[in-house]
Amino acid sequence: MTDDALKGLQKDARKAKRIATEWASQMHDLVEDQLWTDYERLPELAEKTLAACQAWKEAQDKLDAAQ
Repeated sequence: MTDDALKGLQKDARKAKRIATEWASQMHDLVEDQLWTDYERLPELAEKTLAACQAWKEAQDKLDAAQ
């Protein structure tokens, strides 16, 4: 694998991790500050957080396999 391809996989994994972290942060903020007023948002946030974490795992697995 070329260095450019490896750098691309690293970039993809970092980006996916950042996105997953942002969704997790939103989930945390909801639970910490707004649970009693916005609890109906939990299923949507949980679904998006899970999808973002799965996307990060796939990107990380690709990177790990290439290294």
